[in-house]
Amino acid sequence: MSPEQKKYLANIRKKDLLVKFAQIFLLVTFIISWELLARYEIIDSFIFSSPSEIIKTLINLYNDNNLFKHIYTTSIEVIIAFSASLIIGFLIALLFYIFPLIKRILDPFITMINSLPKVALGPLIIIWMGANVKSIIFMALLINLIVTIITIHNGMLATDADKIKLFKVLGASKKDMITKLIIPSAKNEIISALKLDISMSLIGVIMGEFLSCKQGIGYLILYGTQVFNLSLVMCGIFILLLLSFIFYESINILDKKLAKSTIQPLD
Repeated sequence: MSPEQKKYLANIRKKDLLVKFAQIFLLVTFIISWELLARYEIIDSFIFSSPSEIIKTLINLYNDNNLFKHIYTTSIEVIIAFSASLIIGFLIALLFYIFPLIKRILDPFITMINSLPKVALGPLIIIWMGANVKSIIFMALLINLIVTIITIHNGMLATDADKIKLFKVLGASKKDMITKLIIPSAKNEIISALKLDISMSLIGVIMGEFLSCKQGIGYLILYGTQVFNLSLVMCGIFILLLLSFIFYESINILDKKLAKSTIQPLD
């Protein structure tokens, strides 16, 4: 490795360390400032809570054997909604790519459904499916499915036209073109769909838990609001932030592994 390459890699590592340090510094500064403002009564700790109160609430939930029960419930619901949305969304996007006429026919209806506030359908969903996990997952699907379909479909449409012509000239079958060119070329958009899907799934599940659930993080937040326990509400939000970070980073790890894969679009 040449000295220039070593210097370039060293600069990249320095920038990465600087970014990590800045992120940690901002987070620690925010937490300390929040705690001090609450402790010296500059802000109302009853309304805004404080980091120490959130930690006490977490400990109480753990001691009551409620913490991991609620985290597990929400996590499982998110994973089911995410997986269902990804599978269904990918298949529908592929169907739209193979049969563009179907996409043209359904396009205005997809737009209308996507624009509809899903919370407005909450009471109907509970009547149709009952106040249970199925209604929560269905709510999440309503929120994340169309976004997943549109993102993946747009990625397929963005495949290089010259590469498609080359595959046709070489006599590739429709199956080979889709599996060896269209899908690999849409890899970045599929990863983007995964990131959107996991975020929207979490939002949909929490909205569903607000409407029809007796456990889960959404239930904790709703219950804390009803009894005016703002520390419990903040605790639920803190857990949601951690879950969101874990899910998002899991997809980033998957993205890095796929980047090292030997299966690449035709160059």
